[in-house]
Amino acid sequence: MSDFDSNPFADPDLNNPFKDPSVTQVTRNVPPGLDEYNPFSDSRTEHALTQAELVKRQEELERKAAELDRREREMQSLNQQAGRKNNWPPLPENFPVGPCFYQDFSVDIPVEFQKTVKIMYYLWMFHTVTLFLNIFGCLAWFYIDATRGVDFGLSILWFLLFTPCSFVCWYRPLYRAFRSDSSFRFFVFFFVYICQFAVHVLQAAGFQRWGNCGWISSLTGLNKSIPVGIMMIIIAALFTASAVISLVMFKKVHGLYRTTGASFEKAQQEFATGVMSNKTVQTAAANATSTAATSAAQNVFKGNRM
Repeated sequence: MSDFDSNPFADPDLNNPFKDPSVTQVTRNVPPGLDEYNPFSDSRTEHALTQAELVKRQEELERKAAELDRREREMQSLNQQAGRKNNWPPLPENFPVGPCFYQDFSVDIPVEFQKTVKIMYYLWMFHTVTLFLNIFGCLAWFYIDATRGVDFGLSILWFLLFTPCSFVCWYRPLYRAFRSDSSFRFFVFFFVYICQFAVHVLQAAGFQRWGNCGWISSLTGLNKSIPVGIMMIIIAALFTASAVISLVMFKKVHGLYRTTGASFEKAQQEFATGVMSNKTVQTAAANATSTAATSAAQNVFKGNRM
């Protein structure tokens, strides 16, 4: 009876499944490095980084979508109000002449280009202020040297000429190029702005009898009067700053232009489309066609009679 009274499950090795020979054989042959591998350590970190990046991208997309929705609603509201009203230059309502242009960076310019266009606008204002100060610098130079009347007169002319022309000839083409992604307007801007940069360099140089308080004129005025010379040197520094900033922004705009997919071929197509859609050109073409057809009919009629 002793054999029947013994407990076959009392043996601890028999109840432990990890003491089974098949299991112990596998655990003895564990590949090196596998016992140190933690499948939850790096994966959790990578997963957190990936999720954070996705959240960041999602927020950026939502921000752009909200900006586009806001611009679309503003455009719709403007269209409902019988079109956009010109708001630049900001003039009083009782002024006899009204604004000539419409300008709103948040409505017209895409978000990624707004900063660049604003800097170009501030650069135009900076150059305008410099030309205005140049008048007083040439006036002071004329005060200490009576032979500098030509420079004083030209300084007034340059202020009256370059202020509106620079706005219309290079700033507005740039504004409209970024607004409508126009290759043709980009080419107009680049062509005019190269000339504008040359003007900045000449103004910074300050040749005598050119109406600019540049470095050459400043050193000449410094020999006559130290206060006037210092005033002219400050204006020369402003002209130099305009030239340097203009070169930097030219490179920046050119880099942005290349990312927009613009090209010379697109500029040619836009120009041809704009010319053919012009009512004056269409009228002239229709008149020329009508005249040619009438002349051909008359020649045929005369030939038949002969």
